[in-house]
Amino acid sequence: MLYSRIVDAYKRLEATTKRLEMTDILVSLFRDAPPDVIDKVIYMTQGKLHPDWMGLPELGFAEKMAARAVAVAGDLSVEDVIKELKKAGDLGIVAEKVLAERRARPPSATPLTVDRVYDELDAISMESGPGSSERKINRLSRLLVSAKPDEARYITRTVTKRLRLGVGDMTALDALAIAFATKEARPVLERAYNVSSDLGSIARILAEEGIDAVKKIRITPGRPVLMMLAQRLSTIEEITEKLGGNCSAEYKLDGERLQIHKMGDKVSIFSRRLENITSMYPDAVELALKHVRAEEAIVEGECVAVDPDTGELRPFQLLMRRRRKYGIKRMMARIPVAVYLFECLYVDGEDLTDQPYPVRRRRLKEIVEESERFLITPSLVSDRPEELMGFFHRSISEGCEGLIIKSTAPESIYRAGARSWLWVKLKRSYSSRMVEPVDLVVVGAFMGRGKRAGTYGALLGAVYDGETDTFQTVCKVGSGYTDEVLQSLPKLFEPYRIEHRHPRVNALLEADVWLEPSIVMEVIGDEITLSPVHTCALGKVKEGAGLGIRFPRFTGRWRRDKSAEEATTVDEIVDMYRLQLKPRK
Repeated sequence: MLYSRIVDAYKRLEATTKRLEMTDILVSLFRDAPPDVIDKVIYMTQGKLHPDWMGLPELGFAEKMAARAVAVAGDLSVEDVIKELKKAGDLGIVAEKVLAERRARPPSATPLTVDRVYDELDAISMESGPGSSERKINRLSRLLVSAKPDEARYITRTVTKRLRLGVGDMTALDALAIAFATKEARPVLERAYNVSSDLGSIARILAEEGIDAVKKIRITPGRPVLMMLAQRLSTIEEITEKLGGNCSAEYKLDGERLQIHKMGDKVSIFSRRLENITSMYPDAVELALKHVRAEEAIVEGECVAVDPDTGELRPFQLLMRRRRKYGIKRMMARIPVAVYLFECLYVDGEDLTDQPYPVRRRRLKEIVEESERFLITPSLVSDRPEELMGFFHRSISEGCEGLIIKSTAPESIYRAGARSWLWVKLKRSYSSRMVEPVDLVVVGAFMGRGKRAGTYGALLGAVYDGETDTFQTVCKVGSGYTDEVLQSLPKLFEPYRIEHRHPRVNALLEADVWLEPSIVMEVIGDEITLSPVHTCALGKVKEGAGLGIRFPRFTGRWRRDKSAEEATTVDEIVDMYRLQLKPRK
C-alpha cells in the first residue's frame, strides 16, 4: 500500500469537522488497506507506532531536532528552517515547502509504501545510546528526501506528535464495523477493544478472519482492560434507590488507579490511561509478586501515598511526584505507597468480568494475602442509608474522598470501558449547589489583558460526550491561578496548540487559541446554569440552551492521570444540574 493513499485520507480528514464524513473517509481507507498492513495504518492514523500500554519507545522528536532533519533534507541551514517555522507555525508545512523547493527527487527514488514509512519510523524510535540523536536525524532526513512534499508534511507531523486528525477511537471502531462487517457488529468490536486495548490488532483480525474471530478475543494478562467508571449522585438515599437497595460501599481513596497484571514472576502495571507505569512503582510490583496468590491475575486498586512514620494517607498531588523516569528509588523512599485493591478481573484462565460483583469480590479475597501496604479496600454491604452514611463519615475521617457504592445485583458485571450506574460515587461536599469539583478538558485559550498580557487570561473547558465522541464547552476558566501558573500556561499548552478548532470540539465561542483536547484540569464553580453560549447538553434541558458552570475556578490540580475521554461527562453535568433543582430535605 502506498503511503500517498494515507496522505490523501489525512488531507480529507483535515478538511472536515463532520463525524459522518470522517467515518466515510476512514471506511474507504480501511477497505483499501491490505489486511497485513491495516494495523500499521490504524496506529499511524492514531499518531503512534504501537499501543501505549506496550511501553515501547515512541516517536516524539523535539521540534528543533526535527527541524534539523528538515534542514538536512532540504539542503538548508537550521536557522533558515526555524525562520520559516516562526512564520508558518507548523513544521509539517515547512517540510512540505522545503521539499517542494528542493531539487528533484533522485531518479532512483521509488514511491514510499506504508510498510517502509512505518518501519523507518519504528527504527528511529528504537535508536538509543551515545550518538542516537544524530542517527535519528539522519534516518528522518533520508526518509524525507524520499518523500513527496505532501508526504513530508505528515511524516514530520507524525514524528513531532502533531498529526491531530481529530480521529477518536470510537470513530475508528465505527468505520471498521462498516468497512468489514455491519453497523450492528459495532458492539462486538467495542467489547474486543475494551478487553484488549489494541485497535490495530482488532482491525487486523477483523480484516483477515472476520467478525467471528473478533468475538473470540478475550482478556489476556499483559494487555490492559479499559477501566470501568462510576456515575455520581449527591445523597445516599438517591444511590440506594438507584441501585434498588443492592449496595456494597467501598472507600474512595485519593490516589492513582492501577490495573495490576501478574504473569508468573512478572508484573505489569497500567494507569487508567492505559500507560505502562510499571517502572514508576517498583514497590507495588514487589508487593503484588509477594501477596497475589495466583499464577496469573488481573486486579485493580488505588495506589496512595502514605506517611512513612505514621502510615496515614497523603494527598494525590504528593503521589504524582512518583510520576518520573529518573530518581525513582530516591522518591520511593521519600514517598512510599500502599495499594488498596477493589476489583478482580481475571484469575488463572477465568475471565471474571461477566461475573456479578459479589463473585469478583470473593475471588479477590481468595487470592490476596493482605499486608500493611497491600490491602483490600474496606467495604460494607448494606441497604440501609443511615448505615451507609455512617460508613461514609468513617471513610472521610480516615483521609478518603468518600465512597464508591457498587451494585450487588445479579447483573452487576464489570463493564469495561463504560461509565455505568452499577457504580455510583458519593464524595464529600456534594450538595444542592456545586461544591464538588469536576474534571474538564482544556480545548482553547483566551489571551490575557492588563496584568495577564503576554499569557493566557482564561482557558476554555469542555466535558466529554460519549454518544458523539466529542467535547462540549461548559465554561471559561479565568480564576484560581497563581501568578506562576499563569505565566507557565503558554509553554504548558504549546505542544497542543492547533490553528483551528479541533474536529471533536463542539463550541459556539471563538477561542483566541485552539488546543488539542488532551490536558484535564480540575475546576470548581458556584452552580450549573442554563447557558446560551456553551454547547454542553445543548437543547437537552431547554431548547436553544446548553449548560454552563457559573463562576468557575481552577483548583490548582491538573489531572494528568486522566485522558480527555475520562473527563466529566455531559450526562454528569445534566444530572448535577437537575439535582440542584430538587428541594432539599
